Amino acid sequence: MKNPVSRPHRLRRYLGLLAAGVTVAALCTTPATAAPEAAPLRQVLFVGNNWDGTADVIKSTGDYAKIGRINVVPDKAARLAEIYLNPVKLAYFLGIRHGVGEGHDQLVDDLYTTSDGKSVVVSRPSFADVVSIDLATGQLNWRFPVSGFRSDHMAVSPDNTRVAVSASTSNTVHVLDMATGAQVGSFSTGDKPHENVFTGNGRYLWNMAIGDVNTALDDPGLDWTKGNRLITVVDARTFAPVKVIDMRQRLDAIGRRDLSDAVRPVAFTPDESKLYFQVSFFHGFLEYDVATDKITRVKTLPKNPNTNEDRTTWINDSRHHGLSMNPAGDKLCVAGTMDDYATIVDRATLQERPVVPASKPYWATVSGDGKACVISESGADAVTAIDFATGLKIATVAVGDHPQRVRLGHIAADWTSPTPG
Repeated sequence: MKNPVSRPHRLRRYLGLLAAGVTVAALCTTPATAAPEAAPLRQVLFVGNNWDGTADVIKSTGDYAKIGRINVVPDKAARLAEIYLNPVKLAYFLGIRHGVGEGHDQLVDDLYTTSDGKSVVVSRPSFADVVSIDLATGQLNWRFPVSGFRSDHMAVSPDNTRVAVSASTSNTVHVLDMATGAQVGSFSTGDKPHENVFTGNGRYLWNMAIGDVNTALDDPGLDWTKGNRLITVVDARTFAPVKVIDMRQRLDAIGRRDLSDAVRPVAFTPDESKLYFQVSFFHGFLEYDVATDKITRVKTLPKNPNTNEDRTTWINDSRHHGLSMNPAGDKLCVAGTMDDYATIVDRATLQERPVVPASKPYWATVSGDGKACVISESGADAVTAIDFATGLKIATVAVGDHPQRVRLGHIAADWTSPTPG
């Protein structure tokens, strides 16, 4: 007969063996594979060189030195073959070249990088498309042909997952998945949709339609021929219209029938309560209160005495084209395109700083640290940084042919350019 063991003793012995087994199992088990860490990224500025078909990558602060270059038309031969075999596409292609393109093909209008810094998404007006380009190889990831015959300004959602692009000849905005290029929605706009802006942390999407800007019917008495120019606000989830704003009515209400209602570049205050915007033919900008739906102030900026006053000589009806606001919301940066200058304006007083000479500045954005305004000098093939605090020029760096849009983006920290130049 076996020597009996008490039940409590057997229980303690069992629990001890169980604990030892768990410990051994824990030591012997291969640990779960940890999720790979995201590659370190570097913040930069992407400069779209419209007539070159390239994008220069430059530092986003400091001396703004050039880091590298991307060819945004690696498929140029295929696209041209497709266009020249289609008489309708060819007619629009040549119309863009000799109209808004000033004798050049428009090969990059707007551009944004993906959040992982691996790709850049580009709208290409003359090719009527949007493409994603792999920043490591320079090859296409995907291509989305827009409706109609020309793509234009874009906007990226705050979460960097969607991009909105204006299809200017079909009066449509397409919203695409940044990763795949698949369309997730679209909506109709006024004539010739242009600027796009997400607001409400991505809940709303605003589009500004500028009408026909490449006709010679620029006399104020013929303004009605320019088309149906509206701001269309939609729900960015359903793409259903939320509000349509006709600035003609708001301008007339303050006695400014002399001003065009074609809204060009815009800048919202950080709380999105105020909208600042430029309009065709005007050397200045306006302030619009979103809650009251009224224009509250008009700022007229200096004229350059050397600027030709014949409105038909102003590029695409622009007088001033480029507007940005510093992160604090107390300074505006204005690109005086046809007046060949840029200036910093105090938002409270609307008093401008002395102008900074610039050659046909076409866009204004904010540096990576928020301390400077960066303008594209399309007439000098350069970008220039201007200090928000002092209004003085910080640096100028040479880029490609006819820089227009400048956007903050990201690249891999160890990125090397796949394109010479």
